[in-house]
Amino acid sequence: MSQLYTRVALIGLGLIAGSMSLAMRRAGLAGEVVGYARSPQTRDVAREIGLCDHIADDLASAVAGADLVVLCVPVGAMEAVAREMAPHLATGATISDVGSVKRAVIDAVAPHLPNGVDFIPAHPLAGTEHSGPRSGFAELFDNRYVLLTPEADSNPDAVARLRALWEGCGAKVEEMDADHHDLVLAVTSHTPHLIAYTMVGVADDLRRVTDSEVIKYSAAGFRDFTRIAASDPTMWRDVFLSNKDATLEILGRFTEELFALQRAIRRGDGDHLHAYFTRTRAIRRGIIEAGQDTDAPDFGRIARKKD
Repeated sequence: MSQLYTRVALIGLGLIAGSMSLAMRRAGLAGEVVGYARSPQTRDVAREIGLCDHIADDLASAVAGADLVVLCVPVGAMEAVAREMAPHLATGATISDVGSVKRAVIDAVAPHLPNGVDFIPAHPLAGTEHSGPRSGFAELFDNRYVLLTPEADSNPDAVARLRALWEGCGAKVEEMDADHHDLVLAVTSHTPHLIAYTMVGVADDLRRVTDSEVIKYSAAGFRDFTRIAASDPTMWRDVFLSNKDATLEILGRFTEELFALQRAIRRGDGDHLHAYFTRTRAIRRGIIEAGQDTDAPDFGRIARKKD
């Protein structure tokens, strides 16, 4: 693929930013990729492993002259970053992000951006439980979805260019209204993470009673919960605080379903349980058929060599 941007600035150097840098360089999508992180230690690691073409030591120099700036920081930090970088943005630049919540990001970032730049929010539906600059890999976005949530007055050329970038990184790209995005993600990501954190917390309480048997005898279901619950705590704190209404709505529905299952178990209603499990099993088949996972015993998650 041909070069789409002359200079891309990645603000925040964790899993997503690192994978973006590697994927863009793999496909030759950017003339130069510049990275910046608030932590000097993170910047040192990024330099050591050659994560980007250049690592800047301050936000102003990172975004200067960039025709694409991608905010890869926790949702709660985006407003402060937008305010600080705004005076240094180049006219005609596109600003985007990778946050798991979209309406709160739009409300936090858009008011601080100057005229003459385009803001195209985005959310790559890809990730692992790992974080930090060493966690990125170029294949992260291959065959995964990226949701763009442009506003009604967004520049269509800027949207098309950003779409092409994500497609060049291997992703499937769709557009969605920001509020609808937040509701969908409350179902598919946010509430499942909250449930995983809760289940692991319950197991931790039980572990103290059973002398670590919960850890020793963990079955596959619980291991998957622990993998999810190992995700970055700062990011998920901000996600739940920023997508409060949609998450609470889905948690309410989850609670109703849980009560119905409790009632069926208490009454010995095997027909209800079998019918419910049969219906929900179809969701898993749909995910596999959509190419978003595999039915291999290890779920296709081949271990990668860590630095």
